Amino acid sequence: MRTFRAFRIRDDEQGYRAGIESVTLDDLTDGEVDIKVAWSSINFKDALAGTGQGKILRQFPLNGGIDVAGTVVASRDPKFKEGDEVLVTGCGLSETRDGGYAEYARLESKWVIPCPKGLTLKQSMILGTAGFTAALALYRMQDNRQTPELGPIAVTGATGGVGSLALAIFSRAGFTVHAISGKADQADYLKRLGATEVLGRDALATKRPMESARFGGALDNVGGPMLNSLLAQTVPYGNVATAGLAATAELPTTVMPFIIRGVSLLGVASAGTERAIREAIWENLASKWKPEHLDSIATETVDLDGLHPIFERMLAGRSIGRTLVRIDASTL
Repeated sequence: MRTFRAFRIRDDEQGYRAGIESVTLDDLTDGEVDIKVAWSSINFKDALAGTGQGKILRQFPLNGGIDVAGTVVASRDPKFKEGDEVLVTGCGLSETRDGGYAEYARLESKWVIPCPKGLTLKQSMILGTAGFTAALALYRMQDNRQTPELGPIAVTGATGGVGSLALAIFSRAGFTVHAISGKADQADYLKRLGATEVLGRDALATKRPMESARFGGALDNVGGPMLNSLLAQTVPYGNVATAGLAATAELPTTVMPFIIRGVSLLGVASAGTERAIREAIWENLASKWKPEHLDSIATETVDLDGLHPIFERMLAGRSIGRTLVRIDASTL
């Protein structure tokens, strides 16, 4: 049986560790669809899993990588055939199942999405979980009657993967977007993606339960006081979507924005999104929500041997945009 390279994570009597190993398809968790992997990407969750700084994996060993895109080489589900281009984001990858950091992957067909027309496999992974999360936030906000007329959307953690793609996706959908970032030297990058204003973190600082309303809504990737400040500065019946905890998982807030202005706090949990919504979002990402400057968001490309340095940089808060992982060396 063919052996292939995989970035495998272990936790046993020898401790927590991750690195390149040779595996076979039979070593992988069960699934109906086998693919030759072309691309993956690096998300904050991947960095936590690959270094052991976060409790992401629920079983060991597993291949890392919560995103995967490639070509079907075998399928035990008639919905897919050899040669189909497909993708999976989240859905238990690198948590309860082997993920995308390997030359081949075995996937559960219920989560496999045909790569939509309008996206290449590479572009699907520039988006990946980060883009899907940003788009899911937009989907949830619009479902709760968010409109551009309510005012600008604030995006925190704007230079990160979710933040960068949110700027591009929300602006593509017709919203005015304000980037909130501690990286003043990246203002030009953020404006290229669609931000009409770039604000420092201090611009949101408040200890008051309510402030003057200045944002129509927000997507927060930080948590803690930043999220509280957004709630305190959102217009009546605006929506604040929470998608990350780069600073902290805690939320020091009051009920005032909710009971005085009717602000809604929406959770964005992309990993287990039901298939119908997942398909709709990917269709939007391939068409009306597709970022105009998608390639510029992919600021770096590495192979399996280059994962560890990116993990460390991301956890230190020094990453910009999206890092692609080229699994198949023949892909462009």
